[in-house]
Amino acid sequence: MLVSTAVRTATKRLIPLLALAYLLNYIDRVNVGFASLTMNADLGLSAAAYGLGAGLFFIGYFFFEVPSNVILHRVGARIWIARIMVTWGVVASSTAFIQGEIGFYVVRVLLGIAEAGFFPGIILYLTYWFPRVERARIVALFFLAVPLSSVVGGPLSTWLISVGDGALGFDAGWRFMFFVEGIPAVLLGIAVLWLLPDRPTRARWLPADQAVALEERIAAEDAAAAGQDRGVAAALRDGRVVALSVVYFGIVFGLYVLAFFLPQIVAGFEQQFGADYSLVEVGLITAVPYAIASVTMVLWARHSDRSGERGLHVAVPAVVGAVAIAGALYMDSPLLVMACVTVCAIGVFAAIPPFWALPNAFLTGAGAAAGIGLINSFGNLSGFAGPFVAGWLKDLTGDSRAGMWVVAVMMLMSAAIVVGFRRTAQRAAAADAAERTGDRQQ
Repeated sequence: MLVSTAVRTATKRLIPLLALAYLLNYIDRVNVGFASLTMNADLGLSAAAYGLGAGLFFIGYFFFEVPSNVILHRVGARIWIARIMVTWGVVASSTAFIQGEIGFYVVRVLLGIAEAGFFPGIILYLTYWFPRVERARIVALFFLAVPLSSVVGGPLSTWLISVGDGALGFDAGWRFMFFVEGIPAVLLGIAVLWLLPDRPTRARWLPADQAVALEERIAAEDAAAAGQDRGVAAALRDGRVVALSVVYFGIVFGLYVLAFFLPQIVAGFEQQFGADYSLVEVGLITAVPYAIASVTMVLWARHSDRSGERGLHVAVPAVVGAVAIAGALYMDSPLLVMACVTVCAIGVFAAIPPFWALPNAFLTGAGAAAGIGLINSFGNLSGFAGPFVAGWLKDLTGDSRAGMWVVAVMMLMSAAIVVGFRRTAQRAAAADAAERTGDRQQ
């Protein structure tokens, strides 16, 4: 009773704050997709150059992700999350002042370095607060920020671009958009210093008996975890961590190709189908798949928690998403294309919350900090590969269909690996149970 009450209180207190922070994080990461509608011409960027710059974010992100997460585990989430948010907000706003291709590349690398550790840090932080049976649902509620960032960020970003010419002295609307959208992260980052307790027993709003009961429950689960805390080096060498890194790479590949290129796909309906959309209408249309995906993601995560099954809850939506994005290439109207894109978005987002329950099943402590950081950093390298490959193929072929085929293949790869991972885990669990039975009989 104490634990369940504490979980409900923590959900109400922490998840809205964390989701808002991640919403700002994701807007500042992918608003470049909306800026590209006018920025590319202003800076003279080809599709390949834009894709390279959009993806360079993840190079800095990759190299600093694991160290950042280990530091968070040592110094506490409150201080480190605040530092990350203030830094990325400053860099995001400074994108307004870039003058050419090189400047675009540099600021994207710096933004990746600034943001490194935020998402895996929050995933790690949630393990300090929520029992394992709750985590897919909790991650889904937190991850709602991503589709909602497109529901809110798409129309907001395109509106700021449309009204920003000349505002605050900026000569282009996209510059005004970057400057304005970076400021909230700085302000919320400062507020985090007062609003984000490191652990239950440090939360002023949680009664002492509930806080102690919650920490004891989580500590008992961690002690019983299959891997226990074997340290940073052991976690980084674990074959399961490597396998899950590849799985996440394939899932996130589709996420970032949609984020960075969906606005251009919608804008391309004019040439492909004769449709005519304003800049704001493009933002509104791109919001639709994410709005629907956000609802489906929460329902699917709850089903995963109730059933206790994780692997198939990752693999099934990945396959559905792969088939849908491939089908979009053969549709003959904007409505049918967007229907397929929506199903793909549902598949991508539904797979992610159950996925993060997989490493949490065998990683704890410093090993969890390092393992989660590695999985997320390697997986997010697809944020570099996806836009670059999609942009290169668009320049090569003249349309975006080849890039979408790559998305389908990567998501199918993830589904196949996670099914194999699930079977291996089942065999290991059966062998462990048999060994314990034998010990008791002796």
